[in-house]
Amino acid sequence: MKVVLLAGGKGTRISEESQYRPKPMIEIGGKPILWHIMKEYSYYGYNEFIICAGYKQEYIKEWFGNYFTDNCDVTYDFRQGSLVTEVHEAHIEPWMVTVVDTGLNTMTGGRVKRIQKYIGDEPFMLTYGDGVCDVDISKVVSFHKKSRKIATLTAVLREEEKGVLDIDENNSVRSFREKRAADVTPINAGYMVLEPEVFDFIEGDHTIFERDVLEKLADMGELMSYTHRGFWQCMDSERERIMLETIIASGKAPWISW
Repeated sequence: MKVVLLAGGKGTRISEESQYRPKPMIEIGGKPILWHIMKEYSYYGYNEFIICAGYKQEYIKEWFGNYFTDNCDVTYDFRQGSLVTEVHEAHIEPWMVTVVDTGLNTMTGGRVKRIQKYIGDEPFMLTYGDGVCDVDISKVVSFHKKSRKIATLTAVLREEEKGVLDIDENNSVRSFREKRAADVTPINAGYMVLEPEVFDFIEGDHTIFERDVLEKLADMGELMSYTHRGFWQCMDSERERIMLETIIASGKAPWISW
């Protein structure tokens, strides 16, 4: 099952860093937060990634293009008048990464639609490129398969400005809307599992996945939630980046299972 990562936004709320690089490429613990998320999925055996890039997409391509040599011991031999390169040790993951330029101003649903040809007719996973979590991804996948619904998302209890979920006793999402200040309810943390039928609900670049797709699926009874009561944290601000750095420095980062 492939993993799709939304990494195309401008990250204006953390402009101190995102003016130089895409928000998912902002580093915590010396690696981009996107890398941390990919390591989470890889821990559960999911190693095929499709990155929906947009803003400064060339930065993401260059980073992965250099990733092999940056994580190897390499000898460069110029003694014969030409370059001979020898790789001694490689310290990298068994990943296949497809980086797709999904447009500068494309909405989240539009970005997903643009990578449809790389998914085909198979179920896939989708999450945001700016949040880490210690959810058991294998359990989310198993939950989704048993539900036989089009979509499953991971829900957490947080007082943040994220999509608010109305969940019934059978874990079916009955409605999906943007959060109001007075709400203390489950929110959409990403870490979704989707059937390929979800592409039928995306009209084009203007489609917002959370509002136009998830809300419709909720109305149809086709959106389920897997409730996660552990750690989850997005990186929407410099304060949150520093917080994640502090957690990593403590040596007790919950999402670092690998």
